[in-house]
Amino acid sequence: MAQVKRIRRDVSGIILLDKPLGLTSNAALQKVRWLLNAQKAGHTGSLDPLATGVLPLCFGEATKFSQYLLDADKAYHTQMQLGVTTTTADAEGEVLQRREVTAGRADIEANLPAFRGQIRQIPPMYSALKRDGQPLYKLARAGEVVEREARSVTIASLELLAVEGTTATLAVSCSKGTYIRTLVEDLGERLGCGAYVAQLRRTQAGPFSLPQAVTLQALEAAHAEGGSEALDRFLLPADSGLLSWPAVQFSEHSSYYWLHGQPVRAPQAPAFGMVRVQDHTGRFIGIGEVAEDGRIAPRRLIRSE
Repeated sequence: MAQVKRIRRDVSGIILLDKPLGLTSNAALQKVRWLLNAQKAGHTGSLDPLATGVLPLCFGEATKFSQYLLDADKAYHTQMQLGVTTTTADAEGEVLQRREVTAGRADIEANLPAFRGQIRQIPPMYSALKRDGQPLYKLARAGEVVEREARSVTIASLELLAVEGTTATLAVSCSKGTYIRTLVEDLGERLGCGAYVAQLRRTQAGPFSLPQAVTLQALEAAHAEGGSEALDRFLLPADSGLLSWPAVQFSEHSSYYWLHGQPVRAPQAPAFGMVRVQDHTGRFIGIGEVAEDGRIAPRRLIRSE
């Protein structure tokens, strides 16, 4: 008997997921996509399976703007295990070394300033960065170690929240591309005992914070009760990750030409930079960039309904 092909829905928006422990970001995305029965989906940067917390999932037209969330600043709470180093700098790896922990709260506090502001990190071998087309983690699993260049990242804030025995909990706000595992490992070396990430929870991604996020269990319960359409109430607008951008509103006439790829002028537009564009009704129709002549050139457009 031929299997009936599932007809996926044309839905757009962002679901802010509180990613559960143990799932890859892609597995979480595909699960929510199935529940929502959405045609098109994408996430905004991976969280390791051992990490939980804020993971914006984009659907439909919102996928056009996922890159801007990928580039956004992030915030985390991480629990570091002192006295042990592992191959992956987290709890999944094999133990490399055990050392006595003599550092206390005062020692940790005294070493935090060295990691605030702009710092340089060497990306870990167990990362998705590619060398000759191969992710580093694949090379690492094959026992290879390749040279990696240090990269500049910014730690906007780094605070010690708690110390219990040989574990310490940190709150970190940082730029894109920051490896919390590397931060913890480097701090552990400064303390003389080594450390790895025992737990990691993302508390913020761009404008989105943990209290806004919905759990996978809540989505599954909504689906069980009302089907895919019941998840629509969790969808945030496609431009909800861009609300910090300046907004400009076009007239009906200007909207028509802009949506057909032509730069247009708008009253009270900023002098430069990227803008969020609305039509004469206030509907979000895409993003544009202010050119030198003051006109707003279309960069990504929302497909007309």
